[in-house]
Formats: sequence, structure tokens, C-alpha cells
Amino acid sequence: MSLGKRTGGLLLMLCGFAAIATARIWAQSAAPEEQSQSQSQPSALPSGQDQRQSDPQSPKTPGQTPTPQTSNEGPKNEEPQKDESGNPVQAVAVMTKDAATAGLLRARDWESGWIAGVYVGRRRMLVTLTASQRREIYLRQTLITPEAYMKRMFGAGIDQARGVPPQWDDGWAGYLERFASREGQFITANTLAYIGNAKLGYEVRYDQCKCKGWPRVKHAVMRNFLTYDRSEDNLRPQWALYGGAFAGGLVATSWKPRSQSALVNAGWGVVGQAVYGTVLNLVTEFSREINRKQGVK
Repeated sequence: MSLGKRTGGLLLMLCGFAAIATARIWAQSAAPEEQSQSQSQPSALPSGQDQRQSDPQSPKTPGQTPTPQTSNEGPKNEEPQKDESGNPVQAVAVMTKDAATAGLLRARDWESGWIAGVYVGRRRMLVTLTASQRREIYLRQTLITPEAYMKRMFGAGIDQARGVPPQWDDGWAGYLERFASREGQFITANTLAYIGNAKLGYEVRYDQCKCKGWPRVKHAVMRNFLTYDRSEDNLRPQWALYGGAFAGGLVATSWKPRSQSALVNAGWGVVGQAVYGTVLNLVTEFSREINRKQGVK
């Protein structure tokens, strides 16, 4: 396989990632822009109605006629109303600037974005999940959010650059095979882990440590292998998580090249979960510090 073809395919894939991320930031910034537009439009009454409310009439008595108003005050009352309306071009420019700034801040604030995922902050208590909450987390992590697919796209890009497995092409066809393989293995592993954790009543979210210093690192590594039971107090091994990773590797052997061993592939699935889960926990644990380095409060 030629190195140029692999590099070209990887560059095209990274361009696709950039396009997806740009579209997502644009979609997120559209809602605040619409909200600010609706808030910036004043609900003014007609000029005639304003004049009637600001000029109270004197009580009428029989035989008296109301005193006619002079026309000298008319032009004086119209000029302030024109000044209050403001410049629409300037208002649109300010709203566009505010929406762009908010979009950039959300793009940097990936603490609650696609890398960290769902977790419980250090100032919150763990509360046992309901069945509907478990299902929602499973769908968000597996199927219905862009993040669920972008991570597998990135992993497939690494496999494409390494040429693994070598039996697959190094062009777009090979990349699609690698992405489909990773996605199928991930969905299998996550589905089995979801079923197992639901039956056992185990916690599926990461909880940030309430400690300080190096114990936070220990907590992040430990929580990749241990989780809480229904009491949210007692730690138990992550049977469902690693059982799902092992089974996902076994199932993926059915569509991979014949040279792949089922047990070896399943073993690599467990190793991948151990490494990837630990890195993810560390990033989530220190996400606040990472955000501060990026200028996010």
C-alpha cells in the first residue's frame, strides 16, 4: 500500500471532521441568535395611542367644549420616537457578534461536549438511575448523537493510516469498511453493557472525585475498572462493561478477514476498553482545568 494514498485519505477524512464540527457549531449558535432577535424587538404602541395615554383629558361639563390642542407640539413629539427606534443595521451587527462569540465559547467548552460525555460533577451526589434515564444515556452514547459516530470515524482514520487490517483497501472503500467494523463492534459492546448494567443495577456514569491532588488520578483509573451498585456507595467490578467489550470483539471477527482470531480480537477489545476508558476518565476528571487553560471560565 502506498503511503501517499493513505496520507491523502487521512487528510480527506480530517476535512470531513472539520466540516461536521463547523456545522454543529453553526447549529448551536442559531438558537441564541433567534432568541436575541426576538428580545431586541420592542413592543411599541401606535403613535396615536401613545399620545392619547400621555395627554389626559380634563373632565367635561355641560355647555363647555374641549379646548382644541395646538399643533405646535406635534413635530416635537415625533422626533424622540425616531431616535428610540435605533439603527437596525447596528442592532443586527451586535446580535451577530454576540452569537458568534457564544458559538466559539461553546466550541471551546467541551467539558460537556462529545469528549467528556455524560458524567456527575464533583459537587453533585450520585442518584440511582431510572430505566428511562438509562435508556436515554445508552441512546445518546450509541446512536442518536454525532459524537457517537465521530469517535469511530477518528478510530477508523487511525486504522486507515496504519493499514489495519492489511486485507482491506487503502482508499475510501477501505476506510468505509474500517469505520463500519468499528461502529458495529462498538454498538454490539455498548448494547450488551447496557443490558448487563441494567440487570445488575450498576452505575454507568463517571463521577468526578471530591478529592484534590493525585488521588484524583487514582480515582479516574480505578473507576474504569470498578463502579457503584444500586446503593451508589459500594464498588463492584465492571463486569458488564468488559463483558460487552469482549463479546463485541468476538462478534466483529465474523466480518473481519479470516486471518483474525476470535479470542485475540476479543482480547484486543478488552485492552482497548481499558486504555480508552482510562484516558476518557482522566480527561473528564480534569476537564475544568483543561477548560481554564483554553480560557473558558
